[in-house]
Amino acid sequence: MGRAKPSLSFWQIFNMNVGFLGIQFSFGLQQTAVNPIFSFLGASPEDLPLLNLAGPVTGLIVQPIIGAISDKTWSPKWGRRKPFFLIGAIIGSLCLFAFPFSPALWFAVGLLWILDVGNNMAMEPYRAFVGDKLPNKQLSFGYQMQSLFVGAGIVLANASIFIFQDWFGGQEVADESIKTIPKWLYYSFFIGAILSVSTILWSVLKTPEIPPEEEELDEIKRHKSLPFSERVKTPFLEIIEAVKAMPKFMWKLAGVYLFQWYALFIYWQFIAPMFEESAGFNKSEALSQAAKMNTTYNISTIVFALALVPLALKWGGKKVYVLSLFLTGIAMLTIPHIQDPIIVLIPMILFGIGWAAMMGIPYTMVSKIVPQERRGVYMGILNMMIVIPMGIQTITFGPIVKNLLNNSAINAIIFGGVFFLIAGTLALRLKQPKDILDENSIDN
Repeated sequence: MGRAKPSLSFWQIFNMNVGFLGIQFSFGLQQTAVNPIFSFLGASPEDLPLLNLAGPVTGLIVQPIIGAISDKTWSPKWGRRKPFFLIGAIIGSLCLFAFPFSPALWFAVGLLWILDVGNNMAMEPYRAFVGDKLPNKQLSFGYQMQSLFVGAGIVLANASIFIFQDWFGGQEVADESIKTIPKWLYYSFFIGAILSVSTILWSVLKTPEIPPEEEELDEIKRHKSLPFSERVKTPFLEIIEAVKAMPKFMWKLAGVYLFQWYALFIYWQFIAPMFEESAGFNKSEALSQAAKMNTTYNISTIVFALALVPLALKWGGKKVYVLSLFLTGIAMLTIPHIQDPIIVLIPMILFGIGWAAMMGIPYTMVSKIVPQERRGVYMGILNMMIVIPMGIQTITFGPIVKNLLNNSAINAIIFGGVFFLIAGTLALRLKQPKDILDENSIDN
């Protein structure tokens, strides 16, 4: 049994999660601006899924390996998880600064690969960091606070895009012949580069890590004493052993994630092209409208993220999660049929409720059922369940769009909505582990 962890105050949990703001600002730029940048540099719609292969591949490789390595790391000065997300933030910051200067498509794609390595290196230990610090009764609040910062970071990223376009766009917005990255977009990437490092530093300096127990320290020392070749193999062996021992709940969750994250990747890739098709916007106008859509759903995430905590405690995380998937599916099925640029923002409120639940509730449930000493590797495996569907989407969806969906971004978004409804149906099969149910009844 692990030691009892002290309960943290609201502001301690807040400070611990501030770093997620910078990570998610970067992620927000990837969601909204990277695919339009690829289009500005000459990519066609059917190329977009494959050009986004960086996220799934780097996530699949980097997150579980970093999780396993951080499980076996401890420095009295730097801690266990913090060195990894600080290094990741620095890598991401440098890439964000360079991104708008991309002279050609191949350069932008290459930068995306490096940016994703940095973001994944920061993301996975941060998930484990929250689980390390908080007692079980505060995990729901901790991960939903993370959802709040997910929403806040993406809101700021998207708001910066359409604000800077309005302030500095001028002739670039009206001129459909422009085939280079708009200058007004540079400023959003520069802000992201600053926030990536500064917010992580805030959390690093404000939040001490809990030292490992004696047994964990002995295991870490034993690991350090191994020959270099053995230490290199250990993370991979840890991942294999963790997958073999993975709770049945996580296997069922993997089925839900297959459809959920496939659909989300469709949305992020095709929401801007959809407005070119449905509303007749040029690329700059479509990028701005996509930024407004993403801003709206992430504002909704901020509003509802913490409100979901009492609902999950009262009704159970599974019910709230299932409802969130159906709401997101309804939103995606609705938006292609609305031409008004204001009214089309309304379904994104439902999308934001879904996003708030997706970014918090599964992590809460998994964190409560995996062993403390393997939390890093299991959070890495949970993120593998995200990037594998994304990888499948990048390989398969280009041909699907071209051959089955008439190369239509509208049809692509509808396809994603159907996948969310399938994900919600599969989530009905999730059986919450007994300790989560017991804790909910105690808290009530």
